Amino acid sequence: MHSVDIADFLHQAQALPVVDVRSPGEFRQGHIPGAVNIPLFSDEERAAMGTTYVQVGREPAVLQGLGFVGPKMRAICEEVLKIKSEQMLVHCWRGGMRSQSMAWLFETVGKKCMLLEGGYKAFRRAVLSEMELPRELRILSGYTGSGKTEILAELKKLGQQVIDLEALAHHKGSAFGALGQQLQPSTEHFENKLFAELQKADKSQVVWLEDESVNVGKNQIPPAFFEQMKRAGTTQVVVPQQARVKRLLVEYGGFDRTLLAESIKKIEKRLGYDRCRQALELCAAGDLAQVTKIMLDYYDKAYGFQISARRPESVTRIEVPEGANVEDIAKMIVSRV
Repeated sequence: MHSVDIADFLHQAQALPVVDVRSPGEFRQGHIPGAVNIPLFSDEERAAMGTTYVQVGREPAVLQGLGFVGPKMRAICEEVLKIKSEQMLVHCWRGGMRSQSMAWLFETVGKKCMLLEGGYKAFRRAVLSEMELPRELRILSGYTGSGKTEILAELKKLGQQVIDLEALAHHKGSAFGALGQQLQPSTEHFENKLFAELQKADKSQVVWLEDESVNVGKNQIPPAFFEQMKRAGTTQVVVPQQARVKRLLVEYGGFDRTLLAESIKKIEKRLGYDRCRQALELCAAGDLAQVTKIMLDYYDKAYGFQISARRPESVTRIEVPEGANVEDIAKMIVSRV
């Protein structure tokens, strides 16, 4: 086995599997996108060893660890043999004992291993550094219900570079944004996923992003990257309200009314008690079109404030005619930039 730095590791990871040998809890908190978790220790075992280390000392903790690992060495080897590659990249938290021990074990069953110098900590440093690199960003903006996510997908089909922050966060960015979505990743792992997308992008070309507040659900956009987003040129699509209502009814109208009511209640303070009560009554009665219009009254005001914070000369407005579909809108955008 031998060690490689983070740049070489990430280059090799384009072709080789990455095995993360940290505990399942560490892996859930954040990991290199695409990595496979084959833990040396369970969360409970890791916690027990930490207690032993603090209360008794390093040597007893190491011996305790060996006791944990011994009975499951065969199971670990069976797991790594499921990976159909003779070569692999292996890392732990700091690039120390866990990754070295597991690489030795993997090599006993014929796998060739490369270790990450500095471990996952080195990867996280690379992630945070990447967020500070200057990029040519372009923001797609528009009132709620304008179909921005679908427009971004069409822009990608037209050869534009696109990063869908809401897809990375598993959240559509509003009080209703969690409906129908997977559980959100931690903010740390959201950053890792964004890093992976940025690594694939051509730095000499524009990257399109949807206009977002600093938080997408519970995930926070990295501050340095968000500052670049705020300074970026913006293309604002102005879609008629009726088209937006129709789109939102298709997107959210099929959800259980109890879930819709819970989402409405999340913004009660911002809607006001009376408007919130009205929206809840209309929701219970099944008049979702009127509920949508009430929601848009609130979200349109919030959007207006957000777009007004941008430099007017940085915003390109595109008036979308009635009946235009997302393919038409994407082509209009490309013709204007």
